[in-house]
Amino acid sequence: MARGTQEFEYTLDTEFFRNMESEDIIKGNVKTHLTVNCKSDYYELDFTLAGTVFIPCDRCLDEMEHIVDTDYHLCVKYGDTYNDENDELLIIPESDAYLNVAYMLYDTVALTIPLKHVHPIGKCNKGMTKYLKNNAVEGYEDDLSNDNLDDQEFDNEEIDNNTQVDPRWEALKKLTENN
Repeated sequence: MARGTQEFEYTLDTEFFRNMESEDIIKGNVKTHLTVNCKSDYYELDFTLAGTVFIPCDRCLDEMEHIVDTDYHLCVKYGDTYNDENDELLIIPESDAYLNVAYMLYDTVALTIPLKHVHPIGKCNKGMTKYLKNNAVEGYEDDLSNDNLDDQEFDNEEIDNNTQVDPRWEALKKLTENN
């Protein structure tokens, strides 16, 4: 590449995330602008990513929208062997004629996703939320108490709470109660 600056535009769409075999990102549309500034002995790469991805809600598993708006700066230089130990400097072998930035773009988007991603209060799948409240695992009650549910909305989706419990579980429960 000749010295100077070159600019590239990419769109990270659903097919891109599918090809990356992403389980965290269902689909998306993220516009990416890459500026490559070639210096005498290294390259400066500046990524700007903006758009939307859809990820599964940790609580109800329905899709939820996540806004991506981030920048990423990286210097790349040639060396004897590949080395990515530094977050700001990537060293690639001199035998490499090009640099595939697809994984860098994917990682940059993936790092914008918070560890816990749930719908805003009241936006989760109401049937799933009701099911989780009725069958709450100890310690998750507080997490579920923020979703206000109107029981009238579930006339057609009423979840049967009178389901027979496997007698083996009852026997095990009695053992733990005796201790």
